Amino acid sequence: MSRYLVTAALPYANGPVHIGHLAGAYLPADIYVRYLRAMGNDVAFICGSDEHGVPITIRAKKEGITPQQAVNKYHEIIKKSFADFGVQFDIYHRTSDPVHHRTAADFFKKLYDKGEFIIEESEQYFDEEAGMFLADRYITGTCPACSNPNAYGDQCEKCGKSLSPKELIQPHSQLSGKPPILKSTKHWYLPLDRYQKEWLEKWILSHKDDWKPNVFGQCKSWMDQGLQPRAVTRDLDWGVPVPLPDAEGKVLYVWFDAPIGYISATIALFEQRNDPKGWEKYWKDSETRLINFIGKDNIVFHCIIFPAMLKAHGDYILPTNVPANEFLNLEGEKISTSRNWAVWLNEYIQDFPGKEDVLRYVLCATAPETKDNDFTWKDFQARNNSELVAILGNFVNRTLVLTGKYFDSKVPAKGVLQTVDKACINAMNDAPEKIGQHIQHYKFREALFELIDLARTGNKYLAETEPWKLYSTDPSRVATILAVALELTSKLAILMEPFMPFTAERLKNMLNLKNAGWKDLPVSQLPEGHQLGEASLLFEKIEDEAIEKQIQKLASSKSSNSSQQKSISAQKSSTTFDQFQTMDIRIGTILEAERVPKTDKLLKLTIDTGIDKRTVVSGIAAHYQPESIVGQQVTILVNLEPRKIKGIESQGMILMAENESGELSFIAPVKPVNNGGTVS
Repeated sequence: MSRYLVTAALPYANGPVHIGHLAGAYLPADIYVRYLRAMGNDVAFICGSDEHGVPITIRAKKEGITPQQAVNKYHEIIKKSFADFGVQFDIYHRTSDPVHHRTAADFFKKLYDKGEFIIEESEQYFDEEAGMFLADRYITGTCPACSNPNAYGDQCEKCGKSLSPKELIQPHSQLSGKPPILKSTKHWYLPLDRYQKEWLEKWILSHKDDWKPNVFGQCKSWMDQGLQPRAVTRDLDWGVPVPLPDAEGKVLYVWFDAPIGYISATIALFEQRNDPKGWEKYWKDSETRLINFIGKDNIVFHCIIFPAMLKAHGDYILPTNVPANEFLNLEGEKISTSRNWAVWLNEYIQDFPGKEDVLRYVLCATAPETKDNDFTWKDFQARNNSELVAILGNFVNRTLVLTGKYFDSKVPAKGVLQTVDKACINAMNDAPEKIGQHIQHYKFREALFELIDLARTGNKYLAETEPWKLYSTDPSRVATILAVALELTSKLAILMEPFMPFTAERLKNMLNLKNAGWKDLPVSQLPEGHQLGEASLLFEKIEDEAIEKQIQKLASSKSSNSSQQKSISAQKSSTTFDQFQTMDIRIGTILEAERVPKTDKLLKLTIDTGIDKRTVVSGIAAHYQPESIVGQQVTILVNLEPRKIKGIESQGMILMAENESGELSFIAPVKPVNNGGTVS
């Protein structure tokens, strides 16, 4: 038995996960881990939310909430989405947890005490009105390459060029809207240039044959350009504080802080298991294989910077492999969270209940393993209907229905084998090794193609032998045919588990197959006389109407993005100050939230207003998941006359803001306010 530590890149807790994230890192990692476990290996599967950095503060500012409220909200959405999708982490941790803060601070201090850092003073942009240094994403200006007037300080999203803030033409602060000034600041840097010469380049070159070509090629390109020292601290008020007395107002740079999250999550996992030292064998024993699954945009951080950090620390193993996929596009265009051009996992699960495995199958079949690839809803429908329904589901259903019809759903006796039977048996016995080899080499698409090809073999076998024509004249021959077909079905149930775990579980129940794993193959799992369970369809056709709905949803996103600004309604008629004073507006906190049955837009909220705890019915279900807003502070009109909505008495109204895209956001205090606080 081998020991593996498998990590999947920590997603930013500034929004839900989408299909690009899944295809890039999380689905491949889950398939790999499920296979390793099926083979009896010791595996720790680690992930968690990346909750620091500028994207978090930007999201919080946009929603009018604190960074902690923002990460609390999106951490829960992401965690639930992964669980619903069948991604089985041993722990889904978070970098705002005290365990992580302590681990990251200790890691930095160890490097500092060893003298690994260099200290540099440099001029960075500073917003005088806001009184703070500006992170790259808080600076916008004109792109020097394409003249886009809304380029960010780190990248132009129009032409894709990587930038530094000083390259922008006429830069201005996102906080105050004014031009920033340059101001001197001190930071600590990791000397990557020194490491490159001493060991790093040689170490990366040693992985030329075992790392994926796209990963090695990008690393080689960085090395050829020559590495430069990289700051590990920054001026920000959200993150892990730098544990030095002369570093007030500075936090660990998120790229330094985040990968340490793998370590802190493993520590937290074994603390939960009451084995506080158990994590060390996964991070400090050279017999452990460390596999980091990431997306294309994380290659440099996980193949160059994180190994440099681990080596400089001295106590930890280095990655064995860093499998990274390329980018997945959507309907021919780059996925963009800012433009809402994405298929969000939590929305997919809501729109296609019980079809999690369909998305797992399609994303694996179209995975951008060697080059960028494209997801389209029409292809999604076609693969479900022509592959899952017509090939895999059809073979299983025919086999089980015929066995029920002719042999009372009991495995019949296998008689004399003919050439066609032996060919089918050979194919099913060869499949575990073929599929397993592809998975071990991170070729998940090819592994999946072998799986569906085995189902094709089953269909071809039934078509050639035609048991439905033979039963009246040669029932013993039919018994042999169905015994072989059932054996193939049982192998499909086991082999599909890494790819489609929910379907595998259902098929195992139909076969009444217990405790059978990959390592038990190719031994037959269904002895003569074995009683099968109740058969049902594995997959259902997806109709055009469901696909058209998704296409229209994307079209509405594009339409709303192309319009410059939503038309602003005219000012309402004047009101007096005395009339305004009659409105009692307070700050409250949502204690409970649930959907109103048989409605798409309504949520039933229980709100602590400071005066009492009351029920409010609000039309925000299209914008917020119930579980994500518990604990959210809101602004509520408490003296609105009660009104019955869908049979529920609503005692007030929460106030919301609507942007140009029609998205609703809570109007809430930037800092926590006691419930019952008045708004005037």
